[in-house]
Amino acid sequence: VPKANAHSHGLNPLCGDDYELFVAITDDGMIKDIGFQGSGCAISKSSASLLTSIVKGKTVDEALRLAKDFHHLVTRDDVSPEQRAHIGRPAIFEGVKQYPVRVKCAMLIWRTLEDALQRRDRQQATVSTEEDH
Repeated sequence: VPKANAHSHGLNPLCGDDYELFVAITDDGMIKDIGFQGSGCAISKSSASLLTSIVKGKTVDEALRLAKDFHHLVTRDDVSPEQRAHIGRPAIFEGVKQYPVRVKCAMLIWRTLEDALQRRDRQQATVSTEEDH
């Protein structure tokens, strides 16, 4: 991703899933571009592919909310129709909750996204603090 300013590495040693996620975020918090490289099982790869198509054009806050909702979808039984609609296409992964080891495969790229976005926020906070002195 050209001009990526957020990055994280996600690894699931149990399954061998290994991805790097690159995110280009505008100054106003919009995800301008996102991409991943790496390899893994079909579940992790398809989850990564859907994530990149879903969060591009969203704000950081919207992407973090989607990650939270996706986690809820693949781990809990009390998902409302509204939540499924909000999640969109990634709702096809709801069935992995029946296979706890596979939940980690589906969640890996979403956790990697959360990490990349949170790291960027911490870095910006550090830069802002340093600029104040």
